[in-house]
Amino acid sequence: MATTGLQHVAAMYAGVVAPPLIVGAAIGLSATDLTFLTGACLFTAGLATFLQTLGVWKIGARLPFVNGVTFAGVAPMTAVVASTHDKSDALPIIFGAVIVAGLLGFLAAPVFCKAVRFFPPVVTGTVITLIGVSLLPVAFNWAQGPDPAADDYGSGTHLGLAGATLLIVLLLRRFTRGFVKQVAVLLGLIVGTLVAIPFGATDFGPVSDAAVVGFPTPFHFGTPQFHLAAILSMCVVMVVSMTESTADMLALGEIVERPADERTIAAGLRADTLGSALSPLFNGFMCSAFAQNIGLVAMTRIRSRYVVATGGAFLVLMGLCPMAASLIAVVPRPVLGGAGVVLFGSVAASGIQTLVRAGLDRDNNVLIVAVSLAVGIVPITAPEFYHAFPETARIVLDSGISTGCVAAVLLNLVFNHLGRDTDAADVTHPMEAGTELTGAATGVAPPHAPATP
Repeated sequence: MATTGLQHVAAMYAGVVAPPLIVGAAIGLSATDLTFLTGACLFTAGLATFLQTLGVWKIGARLPFVNGVTFAGVAPMTAVVASTHDKSDALPIIFGAVIVAGLLGFLAAPVFCKAVRFFPPVVTGTVITLIGVSLLPVAFNWAQGPDPAADDYGSGTHLGLAGATLLIVLLLRRFTRGFVKQVAVLLGLIVGTLVAIPFGATDFGPVSDAAVVGFPTPFHFGTPQFHLAAILSMCVVMVVSMTESTADMLALGEIVERPADERTIAAGLRADTLGSALSPLFNGFMCSAFAQNIGLVAMTRIRSRYVVATGGAFLVLMGLCPMAASLIAVVPRPVLGGAGVVLFGSVAASGIQTLVRAGLDRDNNVLIVAVSLAVGIVPITAPEFYHAFPETARIVLDSGISTGCVAAVLLNLVFNHLGRDTDAADVTHPMEAGTELTGAATGVAPPHAPATP
């Protein structure tokens, strides 16, 4: 349980620490405060994971879900920093906005969860596939190195380390069994880190510089401030986060063979939003479910929520012990990228499996999947596609998961629910001609078509 829980932490660590590092750097925090902010986000991610996996009352989906800082909030948070004259007020303003957005999201969860009826397999399969496809560029960027501005970014050494890690994980999954097979990703990260040492890609500086004990003192950066513009921005992020969390819960429910119903989704959204509302008390940011860990569950087939809760305990420990947190930071980014290819690709594969059951012999469903995937992939293939839109709109539009999800839901309503579906059984593919309606309706082949036995 300890090793598989740690494997979940290793898979999502980079995603948790990236937002505080980006926002902290934008503010100009000192190294000490930046370390404190990162540790606080790890600590609050652990608390949110406890809420999600173990649950309290009607809070928590009680699924093997890891929660952490959502990357969707980075853009509006840096916008708040840029618009704040006194940078020391930036974090209190952000924290105040997150608290309000979290509380409003908590109240809206019972209504928001009813959207589950609009997520049949053709929608969930599309969204799950988009989750995996959207995450793959993260792995590709990791594989090229930690700093895009560095001369060795994308070098053969970095790509070689990523490829070696990927190969190690694949070999372990193919030629081992039992426990070793289940922790193949963790072992791949360890071996990949060791292989990286001779190439100078492993930095042990974070361990030597980190303190042994450190508690995220409440309101360390000041009392929360409540500014309307920041609150509205964070409310938009909360809607995006809840949409993605709903999709993630549906995806994980399919993987663990416990389909998420309205009650489960409502409880999961309460955990997300309450965790977000409490996070700023300990100097953390908005929390959401981590899609990359869904890939880990799909690949290892370890479905116990207590394993993920153990991962949450590690996150809390890292938040209380910066030196422990720094151990994960030792893993080179290219090594994380190699393992990420397997993890994120597994999510996309799970989506394809769901689409197989969605009835793609119906032309309507083929069109829904085709257009929704295209809409969702736009931010990935053309990141500046929505550059002319307002910043608030881009928060939603730049999330391929959210736009693809909305497109799939709307198209499903239009093609499969509104009006009479007269041709669903007549055309097997949008590019193929169909039989006459009379023949399809009566079971009798038209004169020009061969009889069907």
